[in-house]
Amino acid sequence: MINGILGIKRGMTRIFDEHGEVVPVTLIQAGPCPIVSIRTKEKDGYDAVQIAYGECKEKNVNMPLTGFFKKGGVKPYRWIKEIKVEKLDGLQIGQEIKIDIFQKDDIIDVSGVTKGKGFAGVMKRHNFAGGPRTHGQSNRQRHPGAIGSQRPQRVKKGTRMAGHMGDALKTVQRLHVVSILPEKNIILVKGSVPGNNNELLLLKKTTRKKRQKIVMQAVSQKPKGKGKPPKEMDKKKK
Repeated sequence: MINGILGIKRGMTRIFDEHGEVVPVTLIQAGPCPIVSIRTKEKDGYDAVQIAYGECKEKNVNMPLTGFFKKGGVKPYRWIKEIKVEKLDGLQIGQEIKIDIFQKDDIIDVSGVTKGKGFAGVMKRHNFAGGPRTHGQSNRQRHPGAIGSQRPQRVKKGTRMAGHMGDALKTVQRLHVVSILPEKNIILVKGSVPGNNNELLLLKKTTRKKRQKIVMQAVSQKPKGKGKPPKEMDKKKK
């Protein structure tokens, strides 16, 4: 069974739940996604399926992909993603994966490319506090400060500095499915997801288990040498 589907972020809004509380949700238009190729253990070493999304004109697809889609007997699509599956029973090329693989109150993971912020400084990129604004400070309020010691005379790997921010693949885990509109292929997810509107998203059922909180209970003990003696001691004395 396939546990993932492709979709497009349509925007954010808010709805009211049965208790009258406001819930911020993201609208994602997902599916239907046809299967264009199947990977098997005998041939490829693993079981997986390739699904496509976003119909486009044949002139907008290059020649290799055009032959790939013709081989599968499907129309040209804009995006293709591969999803691993445990079993390939009942899966065929051309079969459509719809949004009904999810249900209300499911927990899913959403992957997408974050918004590009361009070249950003350390205060915006790494949440630095910046330098002091008094005591003779002139022009270094937003500078990173020292980036290393005298030895070794180089910048250590991983030093947080200014640079390109955003435009990277990110996965938001354990998002709650608030509602599903199957007639419009729209799923409402609580919270925000990465990327701009009309950008590609990958929705998968989460595999991360929720951590259980361990509650420590204090055991009350009576102090030694105080209080009444045990009943057995009283009987022996008598």
